Amino acid sequence: MPLRSRRAAIGICSPQIPILRYRFSVATILLAGVDLFFRGKLEALLEGHHLITTDSVDSPDLVIVDIARVDPDEVVDSWPDIPILGFTNHTDRTGLQRAHTAGFDQVLVKSALVERVPELVAELTAPSI
Repeated sequence: MPLRSRRAAIGICSPQIPILRYRFSVATILLAGVDLFFRGKLEALLEGHHLITTDSVDSPDLVIVDIARVDPDEVVDSWPDIPILGFTNHTDRTGLQRAHTAGFDQVLVKSALVERVPELVAELTAPSI
């Protein structure tokens, strides 16, 4: 197959259009309190990343927490040096405030998380310079 055809097949035929907006690296992401249905959505949105639960022996690069199902203070105490991304439904103002107060790195409503999760994972797991 000619080089031009191979590039077109993998989506890099135009130098003016950026293919990847963020540098992709595989992150180990701990899902705390995330129900099975929403975990399926996150798996689809975060394809290529390693998703784990609290019973895993792997050390996470990021923790994603359902604030409505897990106490924010316990999460911060359990993973003090790991970036934490919390989410809840749009009506849970108390939960959002508790997560902010606990020190989460990002707190979003569930719909915003679905829209932005790949971008947020890239941002929160990017190496510090």
